[in-house]
Amino acid sequence: MIEKRNVKIDGKEAFGLKVELPGAPMLLLVAPRGYVMCGYLNIETAERLGQVAAVVTGVKSFEDVLGAEVARVTAQARRLGVKEGMLGREALRLMF
Repeated sequence: MIEKRNVKIDGKEAFGLKVELPGAPMLLLVAPRGYVMCGYLNIETAERLGQVAAVVTGVKSFEDVLGAEVARVTAQARRLGVKEGMLGREALRLMF
């Protein structure tokens, strides 16, 4: 099953994509300037493409992504102020 929905953060909306896979879902929240993704997606590719991206792990829902600590970030995300240890919600705020 694939779920698409807008996720509100401080009155702004990020696009959410959830794909049910065996074991755990793949999750992605996209804001205008970047995205927060689960560990299924590849941070090295995002880095190579010059993307603003952050990875959170151990998540099963959009709400989990917002409340999880950022584990890894790309250089472009770091330039926006995204850091390891901040919450996914905080990272997305910087990506609007």
